Amino acid sequence: MDFGVIPASGGTFPVNGADLSNLARSAEEAGFESVWIGEHVVMSAQEAYPGAGTNRIGPSPTGTLPDPIEWLTYVAACTDRILLGTAILLLPLHHPAIMAKRLATLDQLSGGRLRIGIGVGWSEMEYATVGESFATRGRRCDEAISAMRALWRDQPATFEGEFFTFPPVHSVPQPIHGAVPILVGGDSDAAAKRAGRTGDGYFPFGKDQNELARLIDVMNKAAEEAGRDPKSIELTGLGSGRPDVVERMAELGFTRLVMFLPELTPDGIARLWEKCQAVSGRVA
Repeated sequence: MDFGVIPASGGTFPVNGADLSNLARSAEEAGFESVWIGEHVVMSAQEAYPGAGTNRIGPSPTGTLPDPIEWLTYVAACTDRILLGTAILLLPLHHPAIMAKRLATLDQLSGGRLRIGIGVGWSEMEYATVGESFATRGRRCDEAISAMRALWRDQPATFEGEFFTFPPVHSVPQPIHGAVPILVGGDSDAAAKRAGRTGDGYFPFGKDQNELARLIDVMNKAAEEAGRDPKSIELTGLGSGRPDVVERMAELGFTRLVMFLPELTPDGIARLWEKCQAVSGRVA
C-alpha cells in the first residue's frame, strides 16, 4: 500500500512558499508516495457542502485553496521523486485544450510525476460564476477527457464532439509518457461508471466499506461493458488510522491511501508517516 498526503488543516492549504517547500521536502524524505490538492475556483457563500454536518470532510469556504496546477508546479520544483496529484480537479469548469496544455507542461517540468484526479463538482453557483452549464457537466467531463487525450496523443490532433470541436492542431509539449494518468473521483454511480469506461484510476472519497465495495462493483461492470480489464484501473482512497479499515480497503483492491495532514509542519509530516507505517505494519 502506498500512502499519499493532502497537506490541509481545517480546509486550508499552505500558500507561503517557504512553508510549502518545507512540507513538500519533508513528505518526500519521510517516504510519502504522493502529495495531493483539491480545487474550487470559488466557494459559494450560500450553498452548503454535500454531507455538511456528517463525518464527511469538506473544504472551508474561507480557507486557502490555491490553484492546484500552480501549487503543484511549486511542489515539483521543491522535490525530486514524489508524485503530484489533484483530488480533485473540476474538469468541466475548464476548456480541455487549455487544460491539456497546462497539465502537459507540468508533467514535463516534473519529469512525468503528475496524476490528475478529476470530477464534476457539486456547486451550481461555481458553474454560474465561470459561465458554464451545471446541467451538462457530466457529458462535458467525458468529452474533455477524450479531447485532452487526443491532444496528448496525436500530432496533429483533431476532435469533434457535442461541446468541443477543433480542426487538426498541434499541442506541445505533450506528456512525457504519452498521457497524464486520469483518476476519476466521486462517490456517485455516475463517477464509478465513468471510471470504469475511461479512467486510468478511480478515487472515491467515502469511507463506508460496504458502499465502497458497491461502487467498485459498479465500476467493474462498466469496465467490462466497455471491453476493459477492471484490474487495470488503479484504486485510490482516503486513508484511515484503523488497521481493520486499511485491511478491508486492501482487500477491495486499493493500492494507495491518501491521508489528511492535520498539522502543517515537518514534525506533523513525520508523525503522520509513523502512523501510516504503524497501520501498514499491523495490516501486513
